[in-house]
Amino acid sequence: MVEPRDTIKIENVVASTGIGTEINLKQATLALEGADYDPERFPGLVYRTKDPKTAALIFRSGKIVCTGAKSIDEVHKGLENVFQSLRNIGIDVKGTPEIKVSNIVASADLHSVLNLNAIALGLGLENIEYEPEQFPGLVYRLSDPKVVVLLFGSGKLVITGGKKPEDAANAVDRIVKELKSVSLLR
Repeated sequence: MVEPRDTIKIENVVASTGIGTEINLKQATLALEGADYDPERFPGLVYRTKDPKTAALIFRSGKIVCTGAKSIDEVHKGLENVFQSLRNIGIDVKGTPEIKVSNIVASADLHSVLNLNAIALGLGLENIEYEPEQFPGLVYRLSDPKVVVLLFGSGKLVITGGKKPEDAANAVDRIVKELKSVSLLR
């Protein structure tokens, strides 16, 4: 039997950075191949990198948000590609800007069908939201690690809000322990 912790897969890492200089987004869009800028729909320029496959949301202020990476390493590689592309079109990117991970979304599998009604009652309602008419999953807010876990009847989990990969592992371990303690997981 595969341990739930071993099923954890990082689905998306979101990080932000800034280059400390304003960017003319119209000019940058024309110079960057594949850049997409429609200020009517979104205030930032969307620039996709291919290897790794990420999307950088670049704002006039010089702030950049990277999304779509599958690891923290990919975030750094993707943003390094963005920094180099900006340098190549004459935008001043000094040194290596600090990159801050703001959200890691991961999935996991408990390999067991879950009774979400029993879980909502068994774990206490103070940190749980469960309204099956509105959303098929149970929302469980943990304080340590500070993440939100979505539990589904299929036994699948989505962990969001983590800042490092260990947050997902610690959340899965805690969920398994808590569900076993109220006899809702074998």
